[in-house]
Amino acid sequence: MEISKTYNPKEFEDRIYSEWMEKGYFTPKIDLSKKPFTIVIPPPNITGQLHMGHALDNTMQDIIIRWKRMQGFVTLWIPGSDHASIATEVKVLDQIREETGLTKRDIGREKFLERAWQWKEKYENRILDQLKKLGSSCDWTRKRFTMDEALSKAVREVFVSLYEKGLIYRGDRIINWCPSCKTALSDAEVEHEDEQGHLWYIKYPVKGEEGYITIATTRPETMLGDVAVAVNPNDERYKQFIGKVLILPIVGREIPVVGDDYVDPSFGTGAVKVTPAHDPNDFEIGIRHGLDFINIMNEDASINENGGEYSGLDRYEARKKIVEKLRDMGLLVKVEDLNHSVGHCYRCHTTVEPFLSKQWFVKMEPLAKPALDAVRTGKIEFIPERFEKIYFNWLENIKDWCISRQLWWGHRIPAWYCDDCGHVNVSKDDPTCCEKCGSKNIHQDEDVLDTWFSSALWPFSTMGWPEETNDLKYFFPTDVLVTGYDIIFFWVARMIFMSLEFMKEVPFRRVLIHGLVRDSQGRKMSKSLGNGIDPLEIIDKYGADTLRFTLITGNAPGNDMRFSDDKVEASRNFANKLWNASRYVMLNLTSDDTTLYLENLNIADKWILTRLNGVIKEVTENLEKYELGIAAGKLYDFLWSEFCDWYIELSKPVLYGDDLEAKKVTKSVLRYVLDNTLRLLHPFMPFITEEIFRNIPHEGDTIMLSKWPEYREDLIFEKEAKDTMLIMDAIKTIRNLRAEASVAPSKKARVIINTDKEDVIKIFKDGENYITKLAGASEVMYIKDKDVLPQKAVSGSIEGALVVMPLEDLIDIKDEIERLKSEREKVLSEIKRAEGMLKNEKFVGKAPKHVVDAEKEKYEKYSEMLKNLDERIEYLLK
Repeated sequence: MEISKTYNPKEFEDRIYSEWMEKGYFTPKIDLSKKPFTIVIPPPNITGQLHMGHALDNTMQDIIIRWKRMQGFVTLWIPGSDHASIATEVKVLDQIREETGLTKRDIGREKFLERAWQWKEKYENRILDQLKKLGSSCDWTRKRFTMDEALSKAVREVFVSLYEKGLIYRGDRIINWCPSCKTALSDAEVEHEDEQGHLWYIKYPVKGEEGYITIATTRPETMLGDVAVAVNPNDERYKQFIGKVLILPIVGREIPVVGDDYVDPSFGTGAVKVTPAHDPNDFEIGIRHGLDFINIMNEDASINENGGEYSGLDRYEARKKIVEKLRDMGLLVKVEDLNHSVGHCYRCHTTVEPFLSKQWFVKMEPLAKPALDAVRTGKIEFIPERFEKIYFNWLENIKDWCISRQLWWGHRIPAWYCDDCGHVNVSKDDPTCCEKCGSKNIHQDEDVLDTWFSSALWPFSTMGWPEETNDLKYFFPTDVLVTGYDIIFFWVARMIFMSLEFMKEVPFRRVLIHGLVRDSQGRKMSKSLGNGIDPLEIIDKYGADTLRFTLITGNAPGNDMRFSDDKVEASRNFANKLWNASRYVMLNLTSDDTTLYLENLNIADKWILTRLNGVIKEVTENLEKYELGIAAGKLYDFLWSEFCDWYIELSKPVLYGDDLEAKKVTKSVLRYVLDNTLRLLHPFMPFITEEIFRNIPHEGDTIMLSKWPEYREDLIFEKEAKDTMLIMDAIKTIRNLRAEASVAPSKKARVIINTDKEDVIKIFKDGENYITKLAGASEVMYIKDKDVLPQKAVSGSIEGALVVMPLEDLIDIKDEIERLKSEREKVLSEIKRAEGMLKNEKFVGKAPKHVVDAEKEKYEKYSEMLKNLDERIEYLLK
């Protein structure tokens, strides 16, 4: 029973993961006598590699799934990846352009898709291999891809079903258009950023009169498509203009003045230009007033033939020339600076253009209501709850979802158009002729579906829906979704309304939200800042366990976290501490006995068993609340401070002594505490815990299938635990006194325990062996009378006693008095704090009884310490 002297994760992490895979530990078998626990992975895009956000997200999922597996649930964690249509198409096109200089139109759809599938094979495998390096215990036999045949079947099933219900339709609408990606975007795919722009004030002359109306616009180039000017019918300034005709500057087109309640009289001049083909609000005005729709832009945002002399110019170049011409014509009144919100493509960050286009849409109102109710009634819980506001706000103000994308990579829209009669045939299967007229001259829609359409089905399509599979019957709905707050409306909301529509159930019961991983300065990690950190580099240098523990410690649900070298080093040191402590335990175990001997336990044994039970309870309770960071912190403190720094030290006097029975008992406690600590730590640090577990006496083949530790009432020894802590306080006090007096470690010193309490004297006599061995005491004496204490001594107050060290000429009496006075101030501060709490009627009346009692106990403890200090100071001043 021995592991290598130094902790080197490269020696065992890959080996252990391979063994877990070979033995099928991640693959659950349906067992109707047990409860399932299911997580589906937020499928990473096949466009890159593992970044810190992925590492955090999957570490959290793995912690949860490993914990539930140890609790005896039949756990399933479904892995997979997303085709990410826009992002992947852009990457593949860049690759084609770099290698051949060709565009996708040059090579054609078929050849382009061949290249896209090659990309998928390469990059999907890469990122999934990286997830394995992290230790993710996914069931890789159930790996899914959003464009797998079965998942594609689910997509068609949903599309056709929604179409037949009238919830999917095709029509001309203003959509968000990315001129760079050359595709429509849903509202959720547009990122709004404040930008410094301008507000141009332009005169629109009244036909046949001397007057004019001044409008204000942030996009003067779109005036080429103006078909009206709108004013509020209640605006006294413009009432007389309603029904009159204006002359559109530059273009010369005659356009009417219409009255519409939408117009805000307080913005700009109170009169707005109406461009129905290039503004969503103008689109609605256009419909209400029966106006024309004039599209003046090409797909790349250049001006088209409707723009006259500006045809072919980029939108911003056209803007510049139009403004110059308006100035020359004397129609530009003024230009104001304006800070306003501008939409950008979430992928390429190009400024989006509102664009009139024929697209496919999902009617959202009928789907949004059940999704809102599911969260409001508690069927789905957001952790933290505050993120429900984002969810509610989006669904309450939702517009119809534009689901068509002008791309080739993705699920092609299952709609066929008849070239002869114009009928549209929407079908689950590819038709060979028009269902209306029988013509074989039909062609499929060129567009593909929004990526989020297929990923919205992920919780049930991954389990075989629309087929009634055994997986679907047993593992659905899933239990928890772990995801970032940035895709609540992109993905979370859509999974909820799709699941309610097609499964008649919620897709998951809880949504655990995490924040972003930022750099040490709190900045978002990005290529432009050059502050990104590759998780694989951290794993290669420090091991996966170190990375995982770094990401989870101090992490609170929903909050962003800072990633720093110091945190990584602290996690690495923690792993080293565990490794070295385990070596100590192994070196002292001489048999494979796994029995915990409860007879003849000493007080230190009882203390550590009590503390272990406390940690088991605390860690389990925090995991139940999904406070993973707090649970990790509890384990860190217990292992580092209590087990390693104290119990291991307290065990040495016994293990190096002559009492064979005491040795046997303490060895069994060491093994038991280490075994249970490893189990508690396993979900957080799976590799190191497995390697150590295999090398100590244990039951079972692997720690990941061992039983989760449970709180044991019979292993709570409150009195002995309290007594041990008093002895530890004395040891700490003696060590501090020695350090303050600069006493050499090798020099033994006499220790006097000054107390008139027999029960306290008994405690110290029982623990005298620890004091002499761990505090460098030559002997321990017990004196009840303060008057006979040596004057030349250093002392420290602990609960119930004064610890005194006669150091002869090693201290200065004056310095000692000053030190005691300083300690007195600290104790007095604690007394005042406790006193304030106990005088607070609200606290005493409303706080739980055990909390009030704890404050009373602290008050009494510090009051006694103050009394001891005052007596000691008075004595030294004589």
